[in-house]
Amino acid sequence: MKLFSYAISIFRCYSSKASFFNQTKWGKNNYFKNKTKKSGNDTPKRPRIKWTDEQNQVLDAISNGKSVFITGSAGTGKTFVLERAIKTLKKIHGRSNVYVTASTGVAALSLGGQTLHSFAGVGIGDADRASLVERVLSNKRAHWRWKRVKALVIDEASMIDTELFEGLEYIARSFRNEEGMGENKIWGGIQLVVSGDFFQLPPVLKKKKKGAKKFAFEADCWNASFDMQIELTKPFRQLKDKTLIRILQGIRKGECDPGDLKFLEGCCSGGEPDPSAVRLYPRIEDVNKVNKMKMESLKENIVVYSAIDLGEDPWKRQLKHGIAPDELELCKGARVMLTKNKNPWRKLVNGATGTVKDFSQASDEQHKKYKACDGFSNLPVVEFDCGIEMKVEPEIWTVMDGDKVVAVRRQIPLILSWALSIHKCQGMTLDKLHTDLKRVFDFGMVYVALSRVLLRGLHLAGFDPSKIKAHPKVLQFYSKFSGKQDEQGEDSIADKN
Repeated sequence: MKLFSYAISIFRCYSSKASFFNQTKWGKNNYFKNKTKKSGNDTPKRPRIKWTDEQNQVLDAISNGKSVFITGSAGTGKTFVLERAIKTLKKIHGRSNVYVTASTGVAALSLGGQTLHSFAGVGIGDADRASLVERVLSNKRAHWRWKRVKALVIDEASMIDTELFEGLEYIARSFRNEEGMGENKIWGGIQLVVSGDFFQLPPVLKKKKKGAKKFAFEADCWNASFDMQIELTKPFRQLKDKTLIRILQGIRKGECDPGDLKFLEGCCSGGEPDPSAVRLYPRIEDVNKVNKMKMESLKENIVVYSAIDLGEDPWKRQLKHGIAPDELELCKGARVMLTKNKNPWRKLVNGATGTVKDFSQASDEQHKKYKACDGFSNLPVVEFDCGIEMKVEPEIWTVMDGDKVVAVRRQIPLILSWALSIHKCQGMTLDKLHTDLKRVFDFGMVYVALSRVLLRGLHLAGFDPSKIKAHPKVLQFYSKFSGKQDEQGEDSIADKN
């Protein structure tokens, strides 16, 4: 995706003494108006999207104003459906009345939204309902958002705890009923679209009380919040790897039969892993250690790219929780990974890996774009594992408040990829993966790690069958969920008849 020329002028004229909006005038979404169409025959024609019956069911419900919870195993297209749903919601309600959020900064920025905490204005830290309301009342902007919103999208629901989900519903109902908008409806009449897989990474609770509710689906208002709850069942990521699909479905539920365990043990090798494989670790300290060691071993000159951020706090702070680093250090020979889709039809997608071959001065056209940003005048040339060599230009990450751009980060869309954390890899598809699971410490971690990769590229270390586990409450939720989905399917057939 080419960088748009309008954004460049913002970087040139931006001053910390002037307000972001006075400088940019992005309130009417000029951000999207300056994209230029590519010419030539470089890009293959995009195939038409073939939606599954399940996906069509979700999109039809959303088009009809229904609140929907979308779940499914990794690689079943939840994010793909969510992106289409967001477009639909904006057509129905207007761009300024649809708010896109996620429980994590990485997921929020990948959708062009903001964190759920930021949207809600509830801050960080535990608080009872009354305290949450006070926090919102003291935040005029958040109070205004709660009154304005008509549709709220929430991604990565697995990391939202019971107390937060209940608190947000209470805030929505209280504020909107106060204005005569909700008529005492659940969530104050807001159309809710929530996505996530509770078999993946769970919420992190600071207070661990025995027997306390943990997951969002344990909230008293959970079932009443949705007109439809549906599980997408067709996997796309490992579509040709039927063996891996079967194994992953078992691991997702904390199960693995002897034959599958034997297969996974066969993926373990005592030797050095394929150097092109991404090493996946549960803990960030292991990731940093491996990447630093590998960089130092190359003994090459290091080029540092510092991110350029625009906007004001608290929006600007959200940029630090995304996938684009504050500082990116690269050198010749460094293994890197794309963090944005550049050309999906040529396999240059989020998660594509490659090697830095050289550094090249920006072209005259690129100099015009970046002349106020000397840090991006020398661009990395990457040979991707798919065979394509490309000079990688900076990209833009945005934080949106409804239809307004409130913060922007410009950075090279790469990260070091000798090692990566399990938390950071959600949503990625990797061709080759080497993962050390001996330090796995939570439910769902083995499943998240193994579901990132295609079967032919899987290499394991530290594999321990006892690490394969699913939370009992999640298992119970999905056992009821299956029956509920069957009932919904029967109701849908009955309606058609």
